Amino acid sequence: MRLGTVIGRVTLSKTVPALIGARWLVVSPFTRDHFQRGTETPAGLSKDPSLVVYDNLGGGVGETIGFIEGAEATAPFDEPTPIDAINAALVDEIYYSPFIK
Repeated sequence: MRLGTVIGRVTLSKTVPALIGARWLVVSPFTRDHFQRGTETPAGLSKDPSLVVYDNLGGGVGETIGFIEGAEATAPFDEPTPIDAINAALVDEIYYSPFIK
């Protein structure tokens, strides 16, 4: 699972029947730099490309979510579903304490 900030929503004009009514979020994934800089990171945006995440938990813009990518993202569906990432958690708080050598 990876963490990221929801920076927008996606509205589809056409979709496969299995995904009619689905919610989609645009997510900026966190990187190691995000945690090392803490609150200095502007709006939670990273330099990595943003991605579209299927959302069945009700994540909103500005929230931190935990998302899963790849084949594991399709596990909650009974039949094969064409998605690449799914929202797996709504994150309330992150505590980061780096290991110091």
